[in-house]
Amino acid sequence: MLILGIESSCDETAAAVLADGEELLADVINTQVATHAKYGGVVPELASRMHLEAIYPVVEEALSQAGVTLADIDGIAVTQGPGLIGSLLVGLSFAKAVSFVRKIPYVGVDHMNGHLLSVFLGQHRPAFPYIAVVASGGHSSIFRVNSAKEYLLLGRTRDDAAGEAFDKVAKLLGLAYPGGPVIGKLAEEGRGDAISFPRAWLTPDSLDFSFSGLKTAVVNFVHKHRQKGERVLPQADICASFQEAVVDVLVEKGIRAAKRENIDRIVLAGGVAANGRLRAEMARRGKEQNIEVYMPAPRFCTDNGAMIALAGYHRFLAGEGGYDYEMDVYSRVAI
Repeated sequence: MLILGIESSCDETAAAVLADGEELLADVINTQVATHAKYGGVVPELASRMHLEAIYPVVEEALSQAGVTLADIDGIAVTQGPGLIGSLLVGLSFAKAVSFVRKIPYVGVDHMNGHLLSVFLGQHRPAFPYIAVVASGGHSSIFRVNSAKEYLLLGRTRDDAAGEAFDKVAKLLGLAYPGGPVIGKLAEEGRGDAISFPRAWLTPDSLDFSFSGLKTAVVNFVHKHRQKGERVLPQADICASFQEAVVDVLVEKGIRAAKRENIDRIVLAGGVAANGRLRAEMARRGKEQNIEVYMPAPRFCTDNGAMIALAGYHRFLAGEGGYDYEMDVYSRVAI
């Protein structure tokens, strides 16, 4: 079964072709980072316009790389939500149009479902069930994943997502957007224990996250020194200390979830999962606790069409998909 996956939930226009849920024949991503960088974040209207310009060439390139045509495609999987409404509508409308004209069934996929299964795009794959820690610019959540289509939300952010906090701290420090990669690189030259930034553990049994207080602590630290005319610590130390606070909470709560659910497998996913320090610490703590840790390759941590194709493949196998042209997008997490 050949699945064409389409992703347009935020600022990447992506398409992929996946064969039988196993062989990735093509994976094309058009990023809008350069356009949004000057604003320090994604501008929804600009994102929608750029998706309109990119969607056809990206899908065409994916089909070309795979050496197939639409006549060979058995099903289309497209991100239905969550995300920016205008951006999502571009992808879904395109999928509907192709489905209608070429009589190819299509299925809507939850973006989070894609992240939860992204680890299966590599060779090191977990058995079900497993705990998934999904951290990105829009989401920071913990799930118990029982199957390719069944998952239970155990915890989520109550305010800023981890990736969002990275972006806001980077903007405060005058660093480039997106903040995650820049802070991660600078942190390699700094000391993670240089500043004691807070960790929001919430209640003892909570698996929820809260990063707004940490962000505010960094803002207050920098502003206090600037207002007093004092020399602020090197950016590398600020970045390393901030990053360490985020990593500590993500890792500890992932381990707690695994222990609570009596599961010895953890998957790390989402854009922040590309962070080298997070990957290393999760692997270290997992080994210490006899928990096997699985991580997608960095290219599959960020938004991509391959994970949407994979999630869609499993939905087609379950008998879902068809020609429901009344389907609409949604902005908030549905799972």
